[in-house]
Amino acid sequence: MGDHLKSLAVPLKPFVHGYRFLSRLMYRIMPKGLFTRTFLIILAPIVILQSVLVFVFMERHYQLVSRRMSEAVVREIAAVVFVLENYPQDEDNRKVEELASRALGMSMTVMPLEPLPPPTPKPFFDVIDQELSLAISQRIGKPFWIDTVGRSRFVEIRIQLTDSILKIFTRRSQTYASNSHIFLVWMFSTSLVLVIVALLFLRNQIRPIIRLANAAESFGRGRPAADFRASGAREVRRASLAFIDMRRRIERQIEQRTTMLAGVSHDLRTILTRLRLQLAFLDETPESDAMRKDVDEMSHMLEDYLAFASGDGDEEVQTTDMALLLEELEEEAEISGHSVTTRIEGPLDVEVRRISMKRCLANLVTNACKYGTQVEISAGIEGKWLVITIDDDGPGIPEDQRDMAFRAFHRLDLARNQDQTGSGLGLAIARDIARGHGGELYLEDSPLGGLRTRLRVPA
Repeated sequence: MGDHLKSLAVPLKPFVHGYRFLSRLMYRIMPKGLFTRTFLIILAPIVILQSVLVFVFMERHYQLVSRRMSEAVVREIAAVVFVLENYPQDEDNRKVEELASRALGMSMTVMPLEPLPPPTPKPFFDVIDQELSLAISQRIGKPFWIDTVGRSRFVEIRIQLTDSILKIFTRRSQTYASNSHIFLVWMFSTSLVLVIVALLFLRNQIRPIIRLANAAESFGRGRPAADFRASGAREVRRASLAFIDMRRRIERQIEQRTTMLAGVSHDLRTILTRLRLQLAFLDETPESDAMRKDVDEMSHMLEDYLAFASGDGDEEVQTTDMALLLEELEEEAEISGHSVTTRIEGPLDVEVRRISMKRCLANLVTNACKYGTQVEISAGIEGKWLVITIDDDGPGIPEDQRDMAFRAFHRLDLARNQDQTGSGLGLAIARDIARGHGGELYLEDSPLGGLRTRLRVPA
């Protein structure tokens, strides 16, 4: 059985490769938006159906009816030609002309024999000229001249007889189906109306999905979406209600965690305060100095833990001048005795949580100043993103350890000096804040020889 399937798979490989190539090609050229794709799903069958109908109508109905009408006109002309050639007529052929006018609805004139006019330019897509010429050649079989262009409402035909020229004028409507365009007009008009109605209906159906996506994106960036409500089709409403319920649970969890951390912070700070007071009454000894150092380190670690666990808290998003915030960080670093230079490109007014963003950048600048002697900060808008890079000339972090550097409570033994105090939460807090704003934090090689931290958040 397996060998049989393998033998069948060999000739099918070209079709499989062709299908995969066509699928990739269609994915590249097709629009990516849901509204455009759905609209094409509605429009494409209508266009294909109408194209098939028009082709079938023009080829089978329009040309067939025109051919039958042209043959009917030519049969009437052939009857007149037979009468003129086989029955005696009066001198001016008045009876034949009256017969043609009254019975056949044509204007016929018998003229003296003369050469036929030169052929007129033939229209490329004129069904009348093609079908009428073919019918005259087959039914009458005499030299003829036809003009379907010169007169808009009439067709002129000249047939060379034995001793005369028969000149005929007939209406164009007698030779082809003149009302066929009404079918096309009605078909395209109704299709256009239906497409417009479908477009409006589809737009109303897509709008709730767009609002849901915008609300989810705003919530992911920490921005409020209080005016969002469930609407649209049943499935979209279910997704919207699920999102609202999820947002409430997350907000309630964050609120409970913040309340708990506030209580823990109060209790631990109370204990640390009592320890500081007790140490103040002790004499200055190496042991007491070591205890004071441990208390200060515990206080610093407690602040880091609380900052990492509490996240952004209840801080509201506000328009912040990032250039001014970076200048504040530069001044604070210079007061601490570090060399920091800042380069800013263009205005940097963005919607962020100012306090948490300052904490994020302060952690990055503090790390750069701690392990390097030269620090450079650059900021600018790239597309729809605010990009801030911080370069230092320190020892840097090996590329294979950069993912571990973001882990909470994890300190790198090789890249960092263990004599420095710290909790190993600086980069973890910074990345948590960056992701809370819908951005990301990257570690790269710095042109100064150390580490580059690149922060990217939506502008």
